[in-house]
Amino acid sequence: MTEEIEFETYIRITKKIIGIYVLDKTKLQNLYFDEINYEIKKDNIDLKILIKLIERNIFRIEKLIGKFIKNVSLIIENKKIFNLNFCLKKKNYEKNLSISYIKNMVTEAKDLFKENYQKQKIMHIIIEKYLIDGNQYPKFINNLKCDNLCIEVKFISIANDLILEIEKVIERYQIKIVNFLDENNIKSIFKENDIELIL
Repeated sequence: MTEEIEFETYIRITKKIIGIYVLDKTKLQNLYFDEINYEIKKDNIDLKILIKLIERNIFRIEKLIGKFIKNVSLIIENKKIFNLNFCLKKKNYEKNLSISYIKNMVTEAKDLFKENYQKQKIMHIIIEKYLIDGNQYPKFINNLKCDNLCIEVKFISIANDLILEIEKVIERYQIKIVNFLDENNIKSIFKENDIELIL
């Protein structure tokens, strides 16, 4: 077995590809990958292909990195991914805007989302914009004086029933999904850069 490597393992499920990838975090490069191409029908994931992919790769990867894979991140493209934008407005009694105040607002927004969309799991929370005393800002400005603050928050979530299907397969191999990532959101962030998705 090789010496211990700082790595992350990803499983990617799209409409046409199911893949497994190992990222070497120290060198920022793909250490290992394997993909199976297939045609999806009615946006259902073929779990048999996922099983086949894991079975043919899990031992190879563990031998390569010298340890068991316990956690993976799931990158997924699916119609069961749900996007919701909403605004949260508050009076700022602290007068100077702080990151902790923003974090509290986002936590409140997250609690509202969870209360109203119980069949969804949050994948990404994105602050789209800030409205500070009637002026719009694209990014946070620390210690800005303000009386009123409104943030537009975007939630990207995935249906719990889809997560459970995938988790049942992966748990057979004593692996846990620790992150759920929307492929389309990742691509939109890095659309200007010619970079591999896993990187």
